[in-house]
Amino acid sequence: MTTLSYDKALNKAANLCSKSEKSPKEIYDKLVSWGLNSQMAEQIVCRLRDEKYIDEERFARAFVHDKFLYEHWGRVKIAYNLRNKGIANHIIDNALDDVIADDDYLSTLSSLLRNKMRDMERPLSQNNRAKLYRFAAQRGFESGVVSIALRKAGINGEENLED
Repeated sequence: MTTLSYDKALNKAANLCSKSEKSPKEIYDKLVSWGLNSQMAEQIVCRLRDEKYIDEERFARAFVHDKFLYEHWGRVKIAYNLRNKGIANHIIDNALDDVIADDDYLSTLSSLLRNKMRDMERPLSQNNRAKLYRFAAQRGFESGVVSIALRKAGINGEENLED
């Protein structure tokens, strides 16, 4: 495999960053996969950061927005995935707080639970309530928020997640 020159690798990485938000770790890994040594890859990442092709805060906000809005992920799953992409905890916390409103968060979870409950017999059995908790946990929602959503649904009596 031929190794790219510094300039070609920089241009190729800048082009990649201009198409969609990328984390520094994603770009670094891509540069190494292209055959660059770690020192050159780090130099390119620093240059892209200086030229604003890479911005961790901008990436974190975009990631949180997309995963919450389109994938309906909870805060736990989003934060876990951002940590795996090398984003610092304080940036993750700020992005989650800035992008996800508490009302929208509870509303999204309620909608997910409502859809999941459609196939379940009424009244919900203990087993079905456990399934709802597991479903929400797999989506990355905190157990406290799940409890609030289920309580709001009147899970022990008539289930109504319309609120």
